[in-house]
Amino acid sequence: MKAIVALGMTMFLTAETIGQERQDISPEAAATARTLMETALESDLAYDIVESLTTEIGPRLAGSEAEERARAWGAALGQELGFDRVEVEGFTMPFWDRDSLSITMTAPYEMELHGTALGGSGSGSVQSEIVYFRTVDDLVAAEDGSLEGRIAFIDGDIMVRSQVGAGYGPANQRRRIGWQHAERAGASALVVRSVGSDSHRFPHTGMMSDLDGSWADIPVIAVSNPDADHLRRLHNNGEAISLTVNSVAGWHGEVTSGNVVLDIVGRENPEEIVLIGGHLDSWDLGTGAVDDGAGVAITVAAAKLIADLPQRPRRTIRVVMFGAEEVGLLGARAYAEQHADEVANHVLATESDFGARTIWRLSSNVSEAGTPVIDEVGRVIAPLGIIRGGSNEPGGGPDIIPLAMLGVPTVRLEQNGEDYFDLHHTPDDTLDKIDPDELAQNVAAYAALVYLAAETDADFRETPDGTASQ
Repeated sequence: MKAIVALGMTMFLTAETIGQERQDISPEAAATARTLMETALESDLAYDIVESLTTEIGPRLAGSEAEERARAWGAALGQELGFDRVEVEGFTMPFWDRDSLSITMTAPYEMELHGTALGGSGSGSVQSEIVYFRTVDDLVAAEDGSLEGRIAFIDGDIMVRSQVGAGYGPANQRRRIGWQHAERAGASALVVRSVGSDSHRFPHTGMMSDLDGSWADIPVIAVSNPDADHLRRLHNNGEAISLTVNSVAGWHGEVTSGNVVLDIVGRENPEEIVLIGGHLDSWDLGTGAVDDGAGVAITVAAAKLIADLPQRPRRTIRVVMFGAEEVGLLGARAYAEQHADEVANHVLATESDFGARTIWRLSSNVSEAGTPVIDEVGRVIAPLGIIRGGSNEPGGGPDIIPLAMLGVPTVRLEQNGEDYFDLHHTPDDTLDKIDPDELAQNVAAYAALVYLAAETDADFRETPDGTASQ
């Protein structure tokens, strides 16, 4: 892939395009961005970073001792790579741990199932016949108390594969709210089909939604797609199905988490911030390579390449390794609160949190005046195989949501997520799933985008009247 992209870069550079840049991107800045792209395509830095994180630290459950070690690792990495400012900004959070689980089908015959507790699950030992629900909507319709002492099972379907992950939201409803209706109906446990697009016996974990600050008292378990298929076939054959669930999971009080903040200070407008990042925590079933060690590696490596230029860009580039993303964007919310006095100085924000496959589209949600600048960025990164997408699309990544809600403009470099939900939140999220050349393409795109956003003086922020702010 590097050879193909490099060929495209060479063709682009020899075409009569240099000097044609418009708006606030100068020919010199565009040329520097292209040089960054070429350097990134030949660099192994991002792969070295994600290899180090996943190997030396391993799984990084939010609020755990491992996440604490990851913060120390991130701060040490920032120092080693020569960032101008390295800070760990702490916050407190409640800590949930899955501990241990066994789930066995005991009727119509005995068979071990592959399952995992969902985040926020309660604990308990339950042996009961299941009540089958084809969809989460069917469980929502169940009457109060109708499942007393039983195990509810929400089936659903294997998630539809999509380049943009469009099937995740609808499928995720059974994981998020299923427990609320199972408890209301009196169930002693809830089992759901994993929210994922794979056909392996790897269960997918993930956080449930709270209900007015309360969490499940009952065990809430996701089983792998093949196991859910098996239960469906038995149900369709008219068999009575019983399960035994033994789950030890629960909350353990308040702990400290934190965000690692790395700055490259701008040479002319250091108070203006272009923010990028990924989340440092992961679920504990795999090593969090794809979700989201890759995002941390991509954004740190891109910023490091910019820092190695002969001079800093005009604006400050800030990389945030967000903590506790998986359990409710807690690090992102803490960052927005702790930096409330400088939110207006955040000129643009984006996050890499959709795996490590190639970037194929650039979308944005910036001012009318700033949109042509992002269009120019799109032209610069087009040789990487990236098309220009929508120019009024809210996004930027999950951890950017709190900032976007406060008016920070966003862009998104969209990765190919067709197989992302094969790996997402599973034991299969490991380093071997990352292709170094695809990772390098990500770094090239981020380096060019972030450099140009930090070098221009364009105003990306929309005012209430639809114009750029002054």
